[in-house]
Amino acid sequence: MTQTPPSPVVKGWCPGAYRPMMSGDGLVVRVRPVLARLAQEQVFGLCDTALAFGSGLIDLTSRSNLQIRGVAEENHQAVLDRLQELDLLPDDPVLEGRRNILIAPMLSKGDDTAQLATDLMARLGDLPELPAKMGYAIDTDAARQFTQNSADFRFERTVTGDLILRADGMSRGRAVTVDTAIDALIEMADWFVKTGGRENRRMARHTSLTALPADWQAVLPAAPALPLAPGQTAIGAVFGVAFGQIDADALKTLMTATAANALRVTPWRLFLLEGAEMADTAAFITTATDPLLQADACPGAPLCATATVETRDIARALAAQITGPLHVSGCAKGCARPRACATTLVGRDGVFDLVQNGTPWDQPTQTGLSPDTVMEVLGTH
Repeated sequence: MTQTPPSPVVKGWCPGAYRPMMSGDGLVVRVRPVLARLAQEQVFGLCDTALAFGSGLIDLTSRSNLQIRGVAEENHQAVLDRLQELDLLPDDPVLEGRRNILIAPMLSKGDDTAQLATDLMARLGDLPELPAKMGYAIDTDAARQFTQNSADFRFERTVTGDLILRADGMSRGRAVTVDTAIDALIEMADWFVKTGGRENRRMARHTSLTALPADWQAVLPAAPALPLAPGQTAIGAVFGVAFGQIDADALKTLMTATAANALRVTPWRLFLLEGAEMADTAAFITTATDPLLQADACPGAPLCATATVETRDIARALAAQITGPLHVSGCAKGCARPRACATTLVGRDGVFDLVQNGTPWDQPTQTGLSPDTVMEVLGTH
């Protein structure tokens, strides 16, 4: 008899640098790079910090952040001191958690993307208190890139190149300019709070229940862009990161080999090395067809205290054998991919449940599968 999985219990906040989260391997200390970019010396300094005070592993998150893993509680202050020295903690501790900003990775110094991001960071203190997981997308290249990424307030382009501000969940947005954009965003955030948005937690849910002013839903955004992929671009080389986990020593080696000027982070388990040419590396993904790019897996046991199964070895083994996207989740929370997937394995009491074309908390089609059974069931698909 198929069992219904328990409802996932998800924390209502994200880790930060000042407010890290305890995991199975120690504290997770999140770093939010300004303009989604680290200069060369910041990359080396971050890697050295992860090696000195953590496990040497750095997560690349779905919000374009970097997380040092495995930090002992007694080393937290030393990590903060290092990050301050590297100029990677530019915020007041109260405002740090508000800087959840996705930034189009191809920005240039002084362009609209950089200006909007700078203006928004300068006025985070003017925003009302919002739910902790709310965030912003500055998606102002010619075509939208963050359509599948979490954001509640979205700056985008129209087909004619004009700027709009779009509330997540709505098909249309409000016409703005670079000069009026942040005022308009603050006005929308105030509306969200005054109309009961805090109770609904996220903008998309709130807009499904509450009507926006008509002129805030008047202009269509441009069509989405093709996804970024590993390979050479005009400004540098793009590399993929299997499961979003970076080995600090491997990143230092790649930075040295390519003589990159800086590193730009993205929410797609990809990073761009400015001024670099593509290089052969076994530590990172270099081709757009690598099946690991379609495989999501959380840290799993023992790195996560909630997980009851190892996740990444089985995901790596299955990725090359099945067709289509794969998600291996250590528990029903589905942190690595909190949305539907063609094939999802969910850890429960040391075994896996199989969900097809659903989320980790949906009804499974099979339950109680051991790792060996999973390989037998899915290995030929």
